[in-house]
Amino acid sequence: MRKILVLVCTVTFLFSFSQKTMNPTEYKSSPKVFSIQGLSQSVSIDCGSSKMILLSGQVPLDSEGNLVGKTVEEQTQQVFRNIENILKEYGGTGKDIVKLGIFITDISKTPDFRKVRDLHVNTQTPPVSSLVEVSRLFRDDVLIEVEATAVIKNK
Repeated sequence: MRKILVLVCTVTFLFSFSQKTMNPTEYKSSPKVFSIQGLSQSVSIDCGSSKMILLSGQVPLDSEGNLVGKTVEEQTQQVFRNIENILKEYGGTGKDIVKLGIFITDISKTPDFRKVRDLHVNTQTPPVSSLVEVSRLFRDDVLIEVEATAVIKNK
C-alpha cells in the first residue's frame, strides 16, 4: 500500500511539471473606442492554435463618448467601427466574428442593421447570432448594442 501511495505521489509530482504554463487571458482596449469605467472592452482567451476574443456590448459612441448617428443604420456603422478597432488590437477583423448578440429598440429596423453587418462579417459563413428587441438601452438615444465573439488564429 505504501509503495502505491509513493508511486501515485511521484507520478502526480512529475505530471505537474510536464504541463505547459500559459496565461490564458489577456484584456485589451482600443484608444479609438470610448472606454466606460468599470468594464473591459475585450478579453482574449488562449485556445492553443487560436484565441477567442469576447467583446463587451458596443454602442454607437465615438472615442470621445459622443453619440454617432440618429438611425439604426448610422448607429450600426459606428458600432462596427468600434468592433473592428478592438479586433485590430488582436490582429483580427470583423471576418473573424463567430457570434453576435444584438439588442435593438425597434425590431422592424433589422434590415438596416443587416445591411451594415454584412459589410463587416463573413457572409459565406455568417456568425451565429441572437437578436433581441429591447424597450430601452442605457440611453434613450442609443438604438442598438452589439456583443461580439471572434476566433483568431495564433501566429
